[in-house]
Amino acid sequence: MKDLLYIIKAEDKTKDKLSALLTAHPEVQFVSLLAVDFGNNHTDEKVPVSQLLGDVDGFLKNGIQTDGSSVYLPEIATINNAKVDLIPDLTANWVIDYNYSNLTCEGTPVGTLLIPAFLIHDDKEVCSRSVLKNAVANFKTEIIALFSNYPDLLEEYPEITKTDDIEDVVLTSATELEFWVKTPDTKTDIEKLSASQNLKEQYWKRTYGQVRTSLEQSLEMLELYGFEPEMGHKEVGGVASKLAGTNTFTHVMEQLEIDWKYDKTLLAADKELIAKDIIKDVFEKNGLSVTFQAKPLEGVAGSGEHHHIGAAVVLKNGKTVNLFTPKVMSEYFMSKIGYGVLMGLLKNYEVINPFVSSTNDSLNRLKPGFEAPVCIVSSLGHSPEVPSRNRTVLAGLVRDMNSKYATRFELRAPNPNSNTYLLLAAVCQAGLDGIKATLDSKLSLKEVEAGFSKSYGDDHYYLDKNRAYRSEEDVFEDYSSEERDRLFGMPPKTVYENLIAFDKYTEKVALLTQNDVFTPKIIASYRSFMLSEWSIELKERIIPSNINTIRRFKKLHGNDEISDLDVVNWEKIKSLKTFLMKDSLSAKSLFTRIREALDSSDFQTASDLQVKMNETMSLLTKHYLDYKRNLIILEE
Repeated sequence: MKDLLYIIKAEDKTKDKLSALLTAHPEVQFVSLLAVDFGNNHTDEKVPVSQLLGDVDGFLKNGIQTDGSSVYLPEIATINNAKVDLIPDLTANWVIDYNYSNLTCEGTPVGTLLIPAFLIHDDKEVCSRSVLKNAVANFKTEIIALFSNYPDLLEEYPEITKTDDIEDVVLTSATELEFWVKTPDTKTDIEKLSASQNLKEQYWKRTYGQVRTSLEQSLEMLELYGFEPEMGHKEVGGVASKLAGTNTFTHVMEQLEIDWKYDKTLLAADKELIAKDIIKDVFEKNGLSVTFQAKPLEGVAGSGEHHHIGAAVVLKNGKTVNLFTPKVMSEYFMSKIGYGVLMGLLKNYEVINPFVSSTNDSLNRLKPGFEAPVCIVSSLGHSPEVPSRNRTVLAGLVRDMNSKYATRFELRAPNPNSNTYLLLAAVCQAGLDGIKATLDSKLSLKEVEAGFSKSYGDDHYYLDKNRAYRSEEDVFEDYSSEERDRLFGMPPKTVYENLIAFDKYTEKVALLTQNDVFTPKIIASYRSFMLSEWSIELKERIIPSNINTIRRFKKLHGNDEISDLDVVNWEKIKSLKTFLMKDSLSAKSLFTRIREALDSSDFQTASDLQVKMNETMSLLTKHYLDYKRNLIILEE
């Protein structure tokens, strides 16, 4: 398989070279333009490669056209104005996606050339990839202008003598992809999973059987695609599987992580999208199902996808200078630009968060107790020489005293289904806002650092007075929930609570739309998209799933060997079940009230009732486990 074509290199994207390459590889039979809508859904079409070879220049310039039914762009591509073009991105990484279940006459798998693309409507780019592309371009323009407007900034970077030395400004990103795998139809035992997690039985343990094979093959495949994989390992979640034959296991239920090398921000986002498909294909070929849900199992660890964010300038002499690294690493945590980006992210996180956590699934993960970040707070380290990597904060500083290139931020809130394009674009815009405020302050680096560590109630040139933004403590253990909410802000409990930040914080939304990176129409489309997804899922999936759960919570005791506690426990369960789903002539159940609120577009009421539903379902599950645990005889 190493003889197959996996990557189209930059120098091969000319008409003649591309034609020759694809002609030499007849196994590549299709082309697909990969565009990403605001819901993080990517397109996949099968265009015969002959269509590309028949007019290479025309195809790469004009792409393909659709009536908009293949993408969902609410408030943009309407049913009476639906024409959408998919235009290839010539600067992206092009790869070949192989179908190992469909072989050519020569025995090689049929391949599809994947070309990342942009969605164009009414001659405007209207997709997630274009928003990030514009954000990166805007960041570059603004940073170069700041070096010109603030000459003192050059003093922080001895390698840069003048602004004209700068050839390019590069934003880099990397992701840590976590996911769950299991054998199909394996029943979930939450108590066993929870016990295993608390005992740390699975974390970074040796993999076995088809899990080991799949993990190794995934790393090998990513290497072939030029991802430069760095590590694959087991995560904290999982239980031991059962041996069913030679190197074959059943009852597989494990959490894994795969990482690969950072890249330029837009290319890194594309890699994440493609990597998930590669990994899923490999594991499924070995008989394992994969889920990239943030919280596939209630009560045990969810899957995060920490985003590492860096920024550098490339000089005309070829040198690279990390913009976040201070001149004296032993005395300071980072530079003024670094502080500016971090403060911009934290101060404006209310309008970044809707892009990070936009689904019911994502918010199910962000709960105290599982090392999932729920507070708008960061960590720098206990001292410049001792990085701490505090896992309880939203954003942490990552640095290596032996490498000035390693300084970066780790945003810990995203999950595998977060829209990486939009959230990174929002971070870029917010970061610029913080940089400008920091440079405008005229404060020294020491003063900037001291101000960032402000206490609640202290005035600041940029950050909110009644907030704290730094903690080196365990946010979950060293603060009560009331203290966390007061110091770091109250996190949203539902998708609707998150989305209305666009209405509540109009001044923060304004920084997203600067220089047309996000437009009001794009934000409105995204908001409409995610609001629709939330309400439909709540009504058509979550409530029916909860009903099925309630119906499984059956009476398990007869009249023999029961205690008064068993009777009391069962009555509590019956009462909660009735409250949740049983209507009467005089009262409506909680589920009915949620449905009616959604049908009447009373989203605030539906959101409030969803919070009550989640709390009640958790309480019901706890009562049922307590009830079942106390029974000697289970009557079926």
